[in-house]
Amino acid sequence: MSTPLYQLKAEFFKTLGHPARIRVLELLSEREHAVAEMLPAVGIEPPHLSQQLAVLRRANLVTTRREGATVYYSLATPQVAELLRVARTILSGVLTGQAELLADLQAGPSGTTAEPRS
Repeated sequence: MSTPLYQLKAEFFKTLGHPARIRVLELLSEREHAVAEMLPAVGIEPPHLSQQLAVLRRANLVTTRREGATVYYSLATPQVAELLRVARTILSGVLTGQAELLADLQAGPSGTTAEPRS
């Protein structure tokens, strides 16, 4: 019996469920990077970055190439960059809606800004 598609999707999104992995994918959406180039931008220790890159490699989201002692990473498919762009658009809409709701709540029942209580 094969794994249901919804379960595979859940596993895929779990793979994306770490801030360092998202940051790596964002960097690789711009261009290929060596590990040393990513370290300052991702902001984690080298062993942790290696772990996160290994997770992305196992999920076939990134590919590697070696040039001497340097390992370069790139996105396995441009659709990963597109997924990140779509996520940004969705979050932008959600946050805009939340900002509007907050403004409405702060306006109070009469439409004027509510005074803070002491």
